[in-house]
Amino acid sequence: MPMFLISFPSSAMVLTADEFPVVAAAANAIVDEIKAAGIYVFAEGLDDQQPATVVSQDGTVSAHSNPETAGLNGGMTIIDVPTRKDAEYWAAKVAVACRCPQELRAFGIDMDAVPES
Repeated sequence: MPMFLISFPSSAMVLTADEFPVVAAAANAIVDEIKAAGIYVFAEGLDDQQPATVVSQDGTVSAHSNPETAGLNGGMTIIDVPTRKDAEYWAAKVAVACRCPQELRAFGIDMDAVPES
C-alpha cells in the first residue's frame, strides 16, 4: 500500500493556552483511531527547540539547515493506506482534530518492492 505524509507547520496551529490541551487530546485520539485501523506508521511533532544540522557526504556536521527546509517544523503523521482518497479521509480527520489545514503528500517508490534487473 502507498504511504502518505499528513503534516502542518507550527505556524498553522494557532491556539490559546486553554485550547491546547483539548486539541492535544483530540489529536491523540485520532492517532489512536489510525492505529486501531491498522494504517499507522508514525506520528510526532518536530522539536522546535533542537537545531537542525546538515551532514555532508564526507561526514562533516554543520549546525544549520538547508535553506529550502529552514522553516520545516510542526507535526506529521505517516499512514499506509490503499488509495489517495483514503489518505484524504484521514487527513481531514487530523485537520479537524488539530484545528488547522493539513498538507498531504505521497511517498515515492518503495525500493524494496522494485524487482532487481
